[in-house]
Amino acid sequence: MENFAAALRASVTTLAELRAYLQERGIDPDRPELYLDVQPHVLPVRIPRYYLDLIDWQDPDDPLRRQVLPTPDEHAILPDDLTDPIGDRAHQPVPGIVHRYPDRALLLLTSACVVHCRFCFRREFIGKPALTLRPDQYEEALHYLADHSEIWEVILSGGDPLVFRDVYLRRVFEQLRAIPHIRVIRIHTRTPAILPGRLTTAFAELARTYAPVYLVIHVNHPREVTDTFTRQVGIVVDRGVPVLSQTVLLRGVNDDAATLATLFRKLVEARIKPYYLHQLDRAPGTNHFRVPIREGQQLLRQLRGHVSGLCLPTYVLDIPGGHGKVPLTPEYVHPSGDDFYEVVNYRGERFAYQEPNV
Repeated sequence: MENFAAALRASVTTLAELRAYLQERGIDPDRPELYLDVQPHVLPVRIPRYYLDLIDWQDPDDPLRRQVLPTPDEHAILPDDLTDPIGDRAHQPVPGIVHRYPDRALLLLTSACVVHCRFCFRREFIGKPALTLRPDQYEEALHYLADHSEIWEVILSGGDPLVFRDVYLRRVFEQLRAIPHIRVIRIHTRTPAILPGRLTTAFAELARTYAPVYLVIHVNHPREVTDTFTRQVGIVVDRGVPVLSQTVLLRGVNDDAATLATLFRKLVEARIKPYYLHQLDRAPGTNHFRVPIREGQQLLRQLRGHVSGLCLPTYVLDIPGGHGKVPLTPEYVHPSGDDFYEVVNYRGERFAYQEPNV
């Protein structure tokens, strides 16, 4: 954990630090195609050096670089962009709680993240320490969870809950486990893809102690699934902690079938089940990352039948305004009368199907 904390402190957060990093590696920071003088519109820059080392600095369109360094496109704000694109505020009964679905709630512990992704849907919230839960707000959030017996699962999010030390997470786990109706704890995190060393044996044992704890890792590109990442995830999986992944569909990052197939296969090989492929939320300054839904559906059609079902996540849209997620899966079954259907396989071939009488 100390190595993780040191790596986090050494993150690049200013233009001067980024120029120095490049010069250390023999890269001229004044190359015009690097456009390093661009300032972000809202979200400040934060990039750990581990992730910077994964970037191909000879490629101005490198998909990893595109995720973490601002470009002029970030200044383009569309009239229908939303500062709260998935409606968190509409379902926030007390600070730190988002209760959108009946049986589960988000507990937003902090606004801190190990990296500031340029497509972040909580960009108005992330990176502002004043928005991290105060002790009194945290206690109010726990009281809310305890008072609502319909809540079966709590999802730790933010920000990123893995910025906290294990001693803090242990206290959170203990307090959630003291609420009888909370049966499942889930952690949403980008940290393992950015600083995989955070997944230590101590953390894995902690998660096992308070099982069932599910770890859901945000991974967008095959090059994020490094040998180090796979090894550290293995520490967690070996101790019986289920690990899933979430991916955001991003223009210029993973918007082709070959990249997605490679990513999902590598995740499954690392014993991670691809869970969600997210349609990009309508956050300000992110439209240059947008892939139209019809293109996303076509990508899923290209994948189905050509990669294992283990590798296929559910393609989802989080409806603006806080109305929840809906699957955007291409349709394969079309009713054509009572008990009759036309079904389409992964090759696009059409077949008649009659449902047997029950």
